[in-house]
Amino acid sequence: MMQEWRRLWQQAWRQEALASGMRAFLALAIVMVGGWWLGQTQALIPLLLGVLAGGIAESDDSWRGQVRAQATTLLSFAGVALAVQASLPYPGVLMAVLGLAAFGLTMVGAVGGRYRTLAVATLIMAIYTALASHSQTEPPVGQPATPWPVIWLLCGAAWYGLISVLWAAALPMLPVRQKLAGLYEVLGVYLQLKSRLFAPVRDVDLERRRLALALHNGRVVEALNAVKESLFLRMGAGRAPPWLPEALHLYFVAQDVHERVTSSHEHYDVLAEAFFHSDVLYRFQRLVALLGHDCQTLAQAIQLQEAWVRDEGTARAIEDLEQAIRHLQALPRSAPEAAQAQQPLRALRALADNLFGMVRELGGALGAPQPGRLPADSSLLNRNPRSLRDAWQRVRAQWTLSSPLMRHAIRLSVALLAGDAVRRLTGDSHGYWILLTIVFVCQPQYGATLTLLAQRIWGTVLGLLVGWALLRLFPDVLVQSAFTVAAAALFFATRHSRYTLATAAITSLVLLSFNQAGDGFDLIMPRLIDTLLGSLIAGLAVWLVLPSWQSRQLHRVAAQALRTQAVYLQEIIGQYQHGKQDHLAYRLARRNAHNADAALSSAMSAVFEEPIYVRRHMAAGTRFLVLSHTLLNYLSALGAHRNLQLVLTDDCARAVDWLRSTLDALAGMLEACQTLPTPDAHREAALLDALARAAQGRLSDGERVLHAQLVLALRLLPPLREQAAALVAPVAGGADGGDAAAVLASG
Repeated sequence: MMQEWRRLWQQAWRQEALASGMRAFLALAIVMVGGWWLGQTQALIPLLLGVLAGGIAESDDSWRGQVRAQATTLLSFAGVALAVQASLPYPGVLMAVLGLAAFGLTMVGAVGGRYRTLAVATLIMAIYTALASHSQTEPPVGQPATPWPVIWLLCGAAWYGLISVLWAAALPMLPVRQKLAGLYEVLGVYLQLKSRLFAPVRDVDLERRRLALALHNGRVVEALNAVKESLFLRMGAGRAPPWLPEALHLYFVAQDVHERVTSSHEHYDVLAEAFFHSDVLYRFQRLVALLGHDCQTLAQAIQLQEAWVRDEGTARAIEDLEQAIRHLQALPRSAPEAAQAQQPLRALRALADNLFGMVRELGGALGAPQPGRLPADSSLLNRNPRSLRDAWQRVRAQWTLSSPLMRHAIRLSVALLAGDAVRRLTGDSHGYWILLTIVFVCQPQYGATLTLLAQRIWGTVLGLLVGWALLRLFPDVLVQSAFTVAAAALFFATRHSRYTLATAAITSLVLLSFNQAGDGFDLIMPRLIDTLLGSLIAGLAVWLVLPSWQSRQLHRVAAQALRTQAVYLQEIIGQYQHGKQDHLAYRLARRNAHNADAALSSAMSAVFEEPIYVRRHMAAGTRFLVLSHTLLNYLSALGAHRNLQLVLTDDCARAVDWLRSTLDALAGMLEACQTLPTPDAHREAALLDALARAAQGRLSDGERVLHAQLVLALRLLPPLREQAAALVAPVAGGADGGDAAAVLASG
């Protein structure tokens, strides 16, 4: 029993979300104890708000990076808090400060993800400053407010920053392990989704299953990017920590596994038809599902720092699959049957070799990497700005109304100004909660805003009920303080995954903490009304103020997907000619192609959450996403077999040039919203015919894989052209895609 509890504890505190909750619990517990011990209960609310703002601003980094980040955070917090403090007696000035802060801080988010997090936290600190000041004494017009709330707010943020730095110094590898475990977990899910494609059943809607894969691939890419960023932050100029090579090895293995798992070697309906009377596809399905399970158990081993014990069924599944393929190859066939079965059998063999390579990669994932296992070039691309000029150029690039970030900055500023006007017109002494709701709910995308809006309202109702019950059942303020700390920990543990629960926690925290300085029951209705008003304003703003409809940006996102795939193809062919080298240029081309594919799937998901009357090209966009992801699968298969060095034949060279130039031309057409000139169908057919004739001759395994994948990619060009043209064609009635909605819902 004790062993089970110990294991559960190890699993819990190694979870990234729970670790964040533990830091908040530690910081607030000491604040509460210190406040009561020293008799400074009037400072508890601003200290608590400062801790909350500091936690929201936190981002992953090494302990040295955390020191720099906390210094930057405190400077930003101090600047905006002092500006708000000075403008409190002047309503017009305060509105200008809030509006300019919302616009400027949102635009700073163009510099990078870490700066977006800091910008949101700084804006929240601005509102916390006004809230903390007004929760004590409303200053007369023209009279400065007392500076103590600002001091306590900054002390709370600094205290959480100290906890964060000490945590990073004591557990330097924990965030990396958490992200690596999450990466292998989503890879396992992708493999299990992929196994559904191997069912030897006729008339299966493969498009829906491919769509589900394309959407989930976005989560895998997001996890890969998170691991890369976490590793890069720990690859400083000084001495690298001893665990870093192992973590880098796990990351590179995950990249290779991702390339292999996203590979496709033949149309799945062709395989189902060719091997309908065989169990070989069931063998493939079982092996792929077992590999998914292996990835998930490997994720658990990474998280718990335990030895990984692979499922014994994987080895048996490999042996069974090998025997099934040999049996198929040995079957007696007539000459026409043998010719017809030749390409599907070759696809099976290439697919099996790819899966066996994945097995080998996963088998050597844990433990110190063997000499030569790490790439000779193990550098990672630094996407952070390298100078103030670089940062400013990134902001300048967004300085146009066509930029979704610029439109969101204006929208958020207008929403906050409207919220502050409502606060003043109603005379609501707690009206800053309206502004807080707007900041938390108002998102760049319409669908995301509506989702958070609903979760915010339901979470607030739940939190008010729980808070009311706690105030009734536990009137002792010390017990209420304990629940306040627990609510804060729950908020930080769930704010990224279960926003309704996080909102309920923070609402209960508000009632319990403000009850320390007054009657918490009096805050129930104001909190509910202010949440409803803030949600209403945010919803109207994202709908009416420069809305960024994703359906009107699909052609640009689709163009980027094709352009990055053309670059990826070029890098792959270079690998075939010069040998497999996992250098930065190749890894960057591969990652950019998958990032663009993930951006397209994310954009399509956003389109289906937009109002019906503005949706455009939904059916074409859905089909284009499936086709684009399928093309990326074919290119990934080429990448997975790039260890087969060969000399490029003239037919292959012409096919590669045609494919790359066509993808570039389609991307240019989509970006300019122009119609593509009529393609040279005869030349394309001649290229396909030449590759097919060459495949009948004597080719090496590497040449056969290259020919087969190029044929599959070239056959995708006509439907890609058709859907690309549909994406830029005018739509009658301003909306379309009812059938696409059904595809997405069922996928």
